[in-house]
Amino acid sequence: MDSMTQSAKDQSFQELSYEQARDELVRVVNQLEQGSNTLEDSLALWERGEALARRCEDWLDRREGPSRCGSCRSGHRRIR
Repeated sequence: MDSMTQSAKDQSFQELSYEQARDELVRVVNQLEQGSNTLEDSLALWERGEALARRCEDWLDRREGPSRCGSCRSGHRRIR
């Protein structure tokens, strides 16, 4: 894996669009599913996948805003 610092990696994730982060996450999952990586590389891929998944979730949360339950007026957040 590359030797980027954690803050540099976090910065690069923040610049990805939803589609870019999702596509990269798919690539990471495919690499992990192949099972041909070293343990160290697998852990690094897992961490990258976690960060990419958070990025996708952040994008979706910002786009949808607070989701409200359509069947009640109490303002409960809808479970996704």
